[in-house]
Amino acid sequence: MGLNARLGQLDTARELVGFQTEPAQMRAAAPGKVGELRLGFSLREGRSILHDLYRVTPLLVQQALYWDEAMPELPICSIIAIGGGILQGDRYRIDISVGEGACAHVTTQSANRVHQMDANYASQHQAVTLESGAYLEYLPDFTIPYRGSRFINQTDIVVAEDATLLHGEMVLAGRKHHHVDERFGLDLLSLAVAVRRPDGRKIFAEKILIEKDEPTVDYPAVMGGFDAFANIMCLTPPPVATRIKERFETHFPAGAPRSISGVCRLPNEAGIMLRAVGMETYDVRNEVRRFWQIVREEARGRTLPQEFLWR
Repeated sequence: MGLNARLGQLDTARELVGFQTEPAQMRAAAPGKVGELRLGFSLREGRSILHDLYRVTPLLVQQALYWDEAMPELPICSIIAIGGGILQGDRYRIDISVGEGACAHVTTQSANRVHQMDANYASQHQAVTLESGAYLEYLPDFTIPYRGSRFINQTDIVVAEDATLLHGEMVLAGRKHHHVDERFGLDLLSLAVAVRRPDGRKIFAEKILIEKDEPTVDYPAVMGGFDAFANIMCLTPPPVATRIKERFETHFPAGAPRSISGVCRLPNEAGIMLRAVGMETYDVRNEVRRFWQIVREEARGRTLPQEFLWR
């Protein structure tokens, strides 16, 4: 199924029934509001390269860089959203493929800001494919849903059994320091992922759905008063997942902790999942980085470079 068809499926999602009004400004999915990005990585003469790049603004990738001193063979691409954030009626499509034996790192230039909306919604569809022996770190920065925003994201993943994918979502409850009503003041946040093997076998699916005035969001087993969370999956062969699980220590300090994190097995021996909550983005980011370092060391035998001072 093509990206256009997959993105069209999001329009029929049950949670979007009340958000079909056309904006008074530019209509939904009009030219300039449909961002497309296709990244293809492959192994050429022993080196991983970005061999395929297609982009339609407001999504932009300029080129692959090799600045990771701990893993200098890793091509790194930063996704730039030149529109200043996601607006009502925006439709984004991102397609990332990593060929046999190749590796790559994809991130975003900054946080993904979903602006306030008074009509329609914004959607994003992502397709991620990893062939045999491939390795991909796809770690976007935080998504920040503003008060009154409506955003739905569907990620479809096809991963070979001997490949490793590190990917997930980091979300801040809103512009918590801007206004008290910003904290979970969104109308809708829908984040879904579906994983299958190249032969079509379904591995698992998951959806995070937060709707306006959801009373359970601060239950102890949900956010429990925290303002940021991360769900980061590592799809990897069972022996690698076992080593990661053995090394990652659950973070659940006594008293009033700034963050809590732990890992759990994914269904059908697909890998392992990190779940973390924290008071601020940097609290959650620290736990993600701790998990990320262990994943890279166990899956590729490399560690992470020293963290940038401004992070």
